[in-house]
Amino acid sequence: MGQKVNPHGFRLGPVFTWGSRWFADKKQYKEFLLEDTTIRSIIFKKLKTAGIERVEIERSINKMKITLHVSRPGMVIGRGGSGLEDIKRNLENFLMAIRHKRALILRKKIEKSKSKMEIAVEPIKEPNLSAYLVATTIADQLARRMPTKRICNQAIERVMGAGAKGVKIALAGRINGAEIARREKFGSGTVPLSTIRENVDFAALPSLTKSGYIGVKVWICKK
Repeated sequence: MGQKVNPHGFRLGPVFTWGSRWFADKKQYKEFLLEDTTIRSIIFKKLKTAGIERVEIERSINKMKITLHVSRPGMVIGRGGSGLEDIKRNLENFLMAIRHKRALILRKKIEKSKSKMEIAVEPIKEPNLSAYLVATTIADQLARRMPTKRICNQAIERVMGAGAKGVKIALAGRINGAEIARREKFGSGTVPLSTIRENVDFAALPSLTKSGYIGVKVWICKK
């Protein structure tokens, strides 16, 4: 069972919490869901160099709080908080564009949102224990045609040196430009996927190489 279920979704509640926390009725649910996916796509594209790991969104009656978990918070905040103001302005403009388009489709008057947007930045203490950040570095190095075994072995050394109980890396595709696609696994330590109480971080990313896409999956069992 542990090999067929997303480790993060399998542990929602006991170990992890939801990335979006709000309540909505049938009409507002799809609107909020579309806004959340748009916000995440914008933030991940803009803050890729800052080491963005995840985005948490909380909504109340008149307030929306967005928490950014990044490895380099100085790049996000900027001088005197100018970076946060730019992000906030861009998000508000995108949300207004979405609401305006929705109002045109439904032939309704657009209503100005009274909800205030608040953006907070949370630094990541140990980036080498984040499965998403480890997967992004592996995917970027594969796209630059670096040796596969060296990439994965160095990543495993960094993760285990940061204090993890275990790590597992799986690559699938035309590795090193091979004509036939294959699957390779690298690992160290223990990663119990069937134990719910274990804190297992998981990430899956594609790496676009000259010979096609290579899928990268990373499991990290934290202490």
